[in-house]
Amino acid sequence: MSRAAEAIRDRVAVVGVGCCQFGENWDQAPSDMIVDAAYEAYADAGIDRPQEQIDAVFTGSIYSNKGPHECADALKLFEKPVTMVSNYCATGTDAFRCGVMSVAAGLYDTVLVVGYDKPKDRGVAGPSVVMSQVRDLPQTPAGWFALCAATYFEKYGAGREDLARISVKNHHNGTLAPNSFLKREITLEDALGARMISWPFGLYDCAAQTDGAAAAVITRADLASRYRDDPVLVKAVTVMAGPNPQKDPGNDFLRWKPTGWAAKVAYDQAGIGDPMAEIDVAQLHDCFTLTELLSYEDLGFIQKGSAKEHIAEGTFELGGALPVNTDGGLKAFGHPTGATGVRMIYENTLQLQGRAGERQVPGATTALSHNIGGHPTACGIAILGRS
Repeated sequence: MSRAAEAIRDRVAVVGVGCCQFGENWDQAPSDMIVDAAYEAYADAGIDRPQEQIDAVFTGSIYSNKGPHECADALKLFEKPVTMVSNYCATGTDAFRCGVMSVAAGLYDTVLVVGYDKPKDRGVAGPSVVMSQVRDLPQTPAGWFALCAATYFEKYGAGREDLARISVKNHHNGTLAPNSFLKREITLEDALGARMISWPFGLYDCAAQTDGAAAAVITRADLASRYRDDPVLVKAVTVMAGPNPQKDPGNDFLRWKPTGWAAKVAYDQAGIGDPMAEIDVAQLHDCFTLTELLSYEDLGFIQKGSAKEHIAEGTFELGGALPVNTDGGLKAFGHPTGATGVRMIYENTLQLQGRAGERQVPGATTALSHNIGGHPTACGIAILGRS
């Protein structure tokens, strides 16, 4: 066991999770969503005296201008250390990582992790974009990721229909998740016929940016039985930085380097040698359908260039060999940037405890979540397990 694995594996347990309704939550302030998610997590963990039972809070948000005080004020958790993390789309996983490390290091017994964002109050349809940097490549998220599509399509023979199948899958899964934003089945024809956003991405290739919050209560593994009899253990968690792929002369536009680096570290921490065989369910960062496709390969689930065949075979659908984005992912559940990583922890915890309802993966014992952030220039991965 490596030093990192010894420091993290099985030392920390998730004992409670919560998630508010994701969507265009015009009638809620950020504090309302934080309270909804956190108090569901409290109830899940059997916590009725959070002021006494929670030692610290780690929160993540991109769009808050109030810093950690917003979460502390909402939950009235004063006289506590409250830390805010910001790492673009990897924010939620990074906040979770900080909470896990603090417990594993012995600083705290029990902490609360909260990810949240409310971009709809900002008056824009999507993330902020910067168009003044004339020497850079297109400064929109769709533009960043679309740059990979033509290269991948030409080299491996994939096409828009392969991306559309991912969207159809995630829309279906989203109909099975009570707190998801988009509960609408779509057809292959719907996906292929939608208005173009940035070729090859049509409307249904792009994630829905929403408001939302998710929370997790984590504690020392040896204390977990105080809260519930089926805790979920943290097997691995890491965040890796990488170069801006738009400016990296070694970028081949066929992969995201930080995903490969983070996967290597996470698998070492968790003791995983064959991820396709040893991981039962995964939540991947499908900000765009191509991103999910590339992540199948970057995470070592399948060989580079083979995604087209696996998509056609249903490998990553519910009932497939490795179900991915069982709650609809960013595409259908929604993507409040700072909340997404914690929402993935929420879903994977439910899956490992057999509480995922119609979308349950039978017998799941190991689950992975994956966020990329920045251009993307970062990747966060968490692996949870039942034993």
